[in-house]
Amino acid sequence: MTRARSRAARSRLRGWGGVTAMAVACAVTASLTLLPLAHGDGTFGGRSAGHGAASAVPAAAGACEDPEASVPASDEGGPSIDRIRARGKLIAGVDQNSFQWGYRNPESRTLEGFDIDLVHAIAEDILGDRDAVIFRAIPTNQRISALENDKVDVVVRTMTINCKRVGQVAFSTAYFQAGQQVLAPKDSAIDGYDKSLKGKRVCTAEGSTAYDALKEKSFGAVFEDEHEGTEQDEDQLTVPNQLDCLVRLQLGEVDAVVTDNALAAGQAAQDPAVELKGDEPFTTEYYGVAAKLGADDLVARVNRVLNGYRQGGEDSPWMTSYRTWLAEGLPGIKGPPAPRYRSN
Repeated sequence: MTRARSRAARSRLRGWGGVTAMAVACAVTASLTLLPLAHGDGTFGGRSAGHGAASAVPAAAGACEDPEASVPASDEGGPSIDRIRARGKLIAGVDQNSFQWGYRNPESRTLEGFDIDLVHAIAEDILGDRDAVIFRAIPTNQRISALENDKVDVVVRTMTINCKRVGQVAFSTAYFQAGQQVLAPKDSAIDGYDKSLKGKRVCTAEGSTAYDALKEKSFGAVFEDEHEGTEQDEDQLTVPNQLDCLVRLQLGEVDAVVTDNALAAGQAAQDPAVELKGDEPFTTEYYGVAAKLGADDLVARVNRVLNGYRQGGEDSPWMTSYRTWLAEGLPGIKGPPAPRYRSN
């Protein structure tokens, strides 16, 4: 980076101190209190979600017609539940740097957020102790492999349910509705997910639905790294963690970020220099708790927890957690998505 470019990048950091400080704090505490799961090469070392009655749909044979349909809720045991109880701890893969979802409070040094509340509820139901949890921080691109390699029991990390993933992991019913949206500086000429992205450098997390969306339709945005024939050895546009995109935006290395509006709202809440572009998300997506493929006993138990989490209207645990963490950045949500179940 030239000196002129470096000075220009630094000039754009005004107002970003809190975000950068949180990122640094997370990086430091990860080595102290959380267990890293993977190396960079992959080896181990929105708006109104609406209400509605639960529904059941036939299980599709060899097709994915309704990826949000999960196994029916149950309080019965099984091999996955037995392993957790024998261990005495639920091992949960989470984020530690997504503000309001899963992040490390720099003052208390504890993990907090909407997803963290849900992990505690699952632990309390299975083990009778909401604090009987081992949190493991995992990057976006290692969520599935963490489950496949038995490094975690569940992943509760703003993970979108989709047809590709239902063949790789087992999902609970949906616990939040989100959608993809563009995050950019307020003074940017970018208007949203449209032709204003042409020629702009756009960052996404590797393995994210945002990257898949750009693959499908990019509007001429530059979103894939080109290393061939260069000395560059670090990804600038596709990164392991979504927060890495925010840092690159801070430094002026990218022009915009495409990510879930739920995550972007948390980042915009931290800093007045950026905002969500476009009136609404350009996709509709649902977050689910992920478990290892075949761990239906654990998924059924999580679905039972989610049923209780939804009950109570304005006083439900779901709404309480929403008001605590998300209402300011994502106002107007009336409740969680209704569960959908597969029929036998």
